[in-house]
Amino acid sequence: MAERDAARRAGPARQRPDPPGKLYEEEEEEDALPDSDALPDSDDEVDLDKPCPIQIVLAHEDDHNFELDEEALEKILLQEHIKDLNIVVVSVAGAFRKGKSFLLDFMLRYMYNRNSPCWIGGNTEPLTGFTWRGGCERETTGIQIWSEVFVVDKPNGTKVAVLLMDTQGAFDSQSTIKDCATVFALSTMTSSVQVYNLSQNIQEDDLQHLQLFTEYGRLAMEEIYQKPFQTLMFLIRDWSYPYEHAYGLEGGKKFLEKRLQVKQNQHEELQNVRKHIHSCFSNLGCFLLPHPGLKVATNPNFDGRLNDIDEDFKKELRNLVPLLLAPENLVEKEISGSKVTCRDLVEYFKAYIKIYQGEELPHPKSMLQATAEANNLAAVAGAKDLYSKGMEQVCGGDKPYIAPSDLERKHQDFRESAVRQFRSVKKMGGEEFCRRYQEQLEVEIDEIYANFVKHNDGKNIFYAARTPATLFAVMFAMYITSGLTGFLGMNSIATLCNLVLGMALISFCTWAYVKYSGEFREVGTAIDQIAEAIWEQVFSKLFEVLRRRTIRRALTSVPRQRLSSNNNKKKN
Repeated sequence: MAERDAARRAGPARQRPDPPGKLYEEEEEEDALPDSDALPDSDDEVDLDKPCPIQIVLAHEDDHNFELDEEALEKILLQEHIKDLNIVVVSVAGAFRKGKSFLLDFMLRYMYNRNSPCWIGGNTEPLTGFTWRGGCERETTGIQIWSEVFVVDKPNGTKVAVLLMDTQGAFDSQSTIKDCATVFALSTMTSSVQVYNLSQNIQEDDLQHLQLFTEYGRLAMEEIYQKPFQTLMFLIRDWSYPYEHAYGLEGGKKFLEKRLQVKQNQHEELQNVRKHIHSCFSNLGCFLLPHPGLKVATNPNFDGRLNDIDEDFKKELRNLVPLLLAPENLVEKEISGSKVTCRDLVEYFKAYIKIYQGEELPHPKSMLQATAEANNLAAVAGAKDLYSKGMEQVCGGDKPYIAPSDLERKHQDFRESAVRQFRSVKKMGGEEFCRRYQEQLEVEIDEIYANFVKHNDGKNIFYAARTPATLFAVMFAMYITSGLTGFLGMNSIATLCNLVLGMALISFCTWAYVKYSGEFREVGTAIDQIAEAIWEQVFSKLFEVLRRRTIRRALTSVPRQRLSSNNNKKKN
């Protein structure tokens, strides 16, 4: 925005306006203004007697999260005279340092002086209201609303409440894509008219960002049976081609139709962007606003006085603002087909902010990050496929049982081959970014290997018979122990052994039924796990002890035999 470029070296932020009631004159006039223009802190008491911008959505830069100032929002929207009125919310969103707050201040002038033909103000009146300043750093953070809600009589005799909303600019150096998407989506979900503030033209990346941000908002809205959002007004600032499309609404309408037209020879990606935008908004409009003039672009002390602004800009501004805020043009906020009151909007804000504070929604990514992720995920999928095919040749399907040691050796070979293939693929994102996906690949390969091990063990007839063998062994041991202890008069121990014997028999019968019928698979799995634990902790250790003793006895008997044979030879 040229007014922003011109004012880069300007000093302090502009001041807030006087309370409503004063009508501006067409000639020059100067008014006393309040000295302070600081935005009230969220912890301070909201003073409704002195209109000012109030921040209702706070942006936390440390963890890139957002918080709703419920107390401030309730104090503004739950006032007795407006809380049950249907609400009109006009929001301005777009890239940072493009003059959004500057535009909203002219909207404030109109709302305070809408009954006057000279609402635009005096020629020497500095522009005040939402804080704005020159320079290249952002001014607005989070979401702000004007503390005074305007009550307007519509032509049909109903009263509505009008709320003006200012939003944090997108794509500054301190905001992530998620931050930008959250602010834009939240303002679009809660506004009845969203002004999409653009500079000079509608570029394809503007439409793509709009698609991303609106989809992020649509994800948070449940049970969408119709178009989720209401009116979107493309506002093209510094329009330089009036010979192609005239300034104003009609020229903007023709220009927008051309930009959003879906053509047969368009790439599918371009068609999808345009179809998505049409599917999201009930009404689409466009307004072409001229450049504000050379004085605005070159005066470092520009403070919004009309003297410094070109007549073409002021003329179109007189058309634009009433187009949005005149009583006959007001668009009441609706959600799911029902009109929303001020009281309702408070609850919707609370519900929406909770969704964006949680982890239910996917995080939007930059185009580079999304492309790098897709690139690396494709490389991971290819490497996993190579590993799986190699292992299938070794132990998959109807291949015979293979010794666990040989299977592990093959696993290591195919694992290394898969990692080599992953590393050989050209990938975006840099070494550190790609290393995370290599680690993910190695973890997933290990999980696949564990499944191959189970599949291979299932082919081992002795492994398959482990559960019934263990249960038979338990029953046999309990039967012998029960008989011995009963013979010795240890009836309590004998009873306990009989109880274990009965449980083992029931478990065996249940396991057999599960394997035969395929029902109650969880019960069969639990019996297998218990039998495996008994086998590993009892029988396998017992067999190992017996094996070692047998080997030890065999080794000690060999020297004795040799010694006895030597003695026999000496006697002979």
